[in-house]
Order: sequence, then C-alpha cells, then structure tokens
Amino acid sequence: MTIALFHFHVTQIKRSTGQSAVAAAAYRSGEKLHSEYYGEDSNYTRKGGVICSEILLPAHAPQEYADRETLWNAVEKVERGKKAQLAYSFDIALQNEFSMEENINLARQFLLEQFVRRGMIVDFAVHSPDKEDGGISNPHFHVMCPIRPIEPNGKWGNKQRREYVLDEDGNRISDGTGDYVFNAVPTTDWGSPETLEHWRQTWAELCNAKFAEKELPCRIDHRSYERQGVDLLPTVHEGPTVRAMEHKGIPTEKGEFNRWVKGTNAAIRDIRKKIAALAEWLKEVKAELSKPKSPDLVSLLQAYFDRRNAGAYSQKARINNLKEMNTLFNYLMENGIHDLETLEDRVNTLRESSDALKETLDSQTVRMKEIRKLPDYLAAYHEMKPIYDGLQKIKFTRSKEKYKSDHAAELKQFYEARRKLSAEFPDGKFDRQKLDAEYARLEQEHEETYAQFKSIREDSQQLWKIKSYADSARKNLEQMQQQNHRKQEQEI
Repeated sequence: MTIALFHFHVTQIKRSTGQSAVAAAAYRSGEKLHSEYYGEDSNYTRKGGVICSEILLPAHAPQEYADRETLWNAVEKVERGKKAQLAYSFDIALQNEFSMEENINLARQFLLEQFVRRGMIVDFAVHSPDKEDGGISNPHFHVMCPIRPIEPNGKWGNKQRREYVLDEDGNRISDGTGDYVFNAVPTTDWGSPETLEHWRQTWAELCNAKFAEKELPCRIDHRSYERQGVDLLPTVHEGPTVRAMEHKGIPTEKGEFNRWVKGTNAAIRDIRKKIAALAEWLKEVKAELSKPKSPDLVSLLQAYFDRRNAGAYSQKARINNLKEMNTLFNYLMENGIHDLETLEDRVNTLRESSDALKETLDSQTVRMKEIRKLPDYLAAYHEMKPIYDGLQKIKFTRSKEKYKSDHAAELKQFYEARRKLSAEFPDGKFDRQKLDAEYARLEQEHEETYAQFKSIREDSQQLWKIKSYADSARKNLEQMQQQNHRKQEQEI
C-alpha cells in the first residue's frame, strides 16, 4: 500500500489584505472580469493550464449568479466594510492516478454533495499546469464560495446573528449603557473546524473509494495533509534580469537573499533529520535496554571506549580515546543526561527549539521579502500613473474601453502597485529610511536566530556521537551474549 498525495487547503479572500473577489475569480477561471468595486479589469485569458471552470448554484440562488462577473460583483457590493471577508478559497489536489475526466467528475460530485447541498454557491476551476521539476504533474482544483449565505428568497443573508445573554429568569442582561449583552454567532457552520475536518475526511474517502474501484494500491490520509518541505523558508522571485546578472557572475541583492535562504533551509533540514533519527533510535534502544539486566547509557559508552582502547595501536591513540570519552561524559553531566529518559527529553527539547526558531525565521523572511518588493511597487506606481491619469481624462465610453484595452498591462501594474502601497502606507508617505531600518533590524535578528541554530547543531552532533557509540556497544554486547549462549548449549 502506497500513500498518494493529499492537499486540502482553505483560506479567506478579504479586503484587509488588499484582495478582490473578482480578481481572484478571474485568475482561477482564466477569464477577463471587471470589478465594479475597484473600477478595474482583471484579464487572465492568456493564463495556461485551466482545464475547465463552472459555477454550481443551490436551487434557491438567483440564476443570474451563474454568470461569474455578476456573482462576484454582487458579493463585492453587499460587503461594505473596508476589511470585509469576501469568500472561502479552497485549493485541493487531484490524483495523477486518475484520468482528468475521472478527477473532474469526482470533484463535481464532492462539491455538489458537500457544498451545494448545504446552500453554498460554488465557483470551481480545474487546473493542470505544466509539469513541475522532476516531471511530476500537479493537477488540482480551486473553489471559491461566498462567506455570506443566500436566503430562501434569493437575497443575501447575514454572516452572524445576535444571541442575547439571559439571566436566570430568562431576561436579557444589560451592559449598563442601554444595550444588551450578546454573543455573535455564525449563521452557518461553513467556517467551523469541525466542518473543515469533515470535508477533508469525505474527500479522502471519495478518492480512496476510487482507488479501490480501479484496484490501485494507493490511499490518501486526510490526517497528514502537509506536503514535504512546506515548512522551509521561501525564496524570492528573481526574474530574468536578475538571473541573467547572476549567470554572468554579477551578485545581486535578490540573489544574495536567496543564497541566504537556501543556506538556512539546509541547516533546518540537517537539524530536523538528525533529531528525527535520534528520536527513532531512542525508541529502539530504550525498548532494548528496558529489558532485565540491560546496561544503562553510561555503561554502554564505557564499554565502547574500553573496546576501542583494547584495539588501539599506540599510547597516543588511547589518550585521545580517553579525552573524547571525558568530553562526552562531561556533556552528559552538564546537560543532566543520566539515562535514556533524560536523553530522550533532551532530544525533544531540541525539536521544540528547532520548531520555534523555524517559525521566527518564517516571519522574518516574509517581512523582508515584503520590504524588498516595496521600492519596485513605488517605481511602478510612478511610472504607470500618467497612463492611469490619461484614463481618467477620457469621457466617452468607447474611447475609454479602447484606451483600457491598449494599456491593460500598464493599468494592471498600476492598480497592483497602488493596492500594495496603500496597505503599507495608509497616509500615502513612502518612508524608505524607516523600511531600511526595519530590514536592518530583521537582518540582525536573523543572525541572532541563526546563531541559536548553530548551538542546536552542536548539541545534535554530540548526541549523534553518543548514539553511534552506544549503539555499537549494544550490538557488540548482543553478539557476546549470543556466543556465550551457544557455548553453553555445546557444553550441555
């Protein structure tokens, strides 16, 4: 039985992060859509890899929402808040073992049974991009669902309702200002962790049933959905200009940043690999040494060095062995490691420290990437603003549409830059000095964090050496016991 790929990820599309439901729908469907809220077009008609897209409506939803542009403009219109949550966004992996037709039918069945039947409007698109590195295809489908429900009368309903707190007599409790105390309760269970877990499990069961139907020795497990390597730090996109400069041997800021990230990732992988191996080894050795008359950790190390000294060819070699043994024994004493239990505790502490440092590095890296990209957005904003200003001066609709078509790429670049800069600088003042200071601080914090990684690595190396020596002594002891047992049997 082999484990197939499982990926089932959900996020929210929301204005607080500068997102547009219309733009997101255009990207996923590979279409050109106009946003009435932002007054701009999103054109992804040249995007490759979109196999199909479809809108699934519950029976009580207005049929006009079968049109993608109408649907998401209606969602944008009904949500008035500047930080409004607009839609749920799902990213779900399909299976390379199924045909594309089988994958699409399976996805549609899942969405109709689990989403539409709950009253949710579903906009889904199937993507099959070009093969990634290694020649492995990555078919998947995207799903967008409005967070706000549709009422039986076809109108948009409320996301939440008030549930008033009552006293022991069943009367509402006043907050002292003339209002009553209440709890905001979601009107649907779509966003609950329990519902998400149910969806993940149901999708896994559908795929596994299909595997069984096709008599394939593959299965997926919704309880272990994270892909290998997703916890590594991401690099920044270099672009053709940077890559060309790096190829010529010309160092660039982005290139240096990516080399730093790759070095950090190598350290993370090395530490986690050693810690995982140590944990597995500890389980095995602990089970063996828990048996009656099994030697403890110190005894195993002593036995190892006694054996190594017995085979030493010179006095210098024996002295070096004693020095190394003394170093390891001092390390055990300094760290309070007396037996296998305390050794296991040390390994677990290293794992927890490594995880915490990884989270810190993640946040530092994300913010540094954002800072490095802001000057590019500022340059794009100033470069494309005359084109945007030209659009505002055009009064006639036909001329305006032609102008927008002729300058679609420039206008898209301007709108994106404006959104990014507005989110970062609400007052409209670009403070490069402040950004440079923040970046310098993050670099310093990274150096400090990475120094802690080096300390963890040194600890893991010491523990790994202890593991190797103790394991060697344990195996030698087992061989001696087997030999003695055979000798006793022969004497009898």
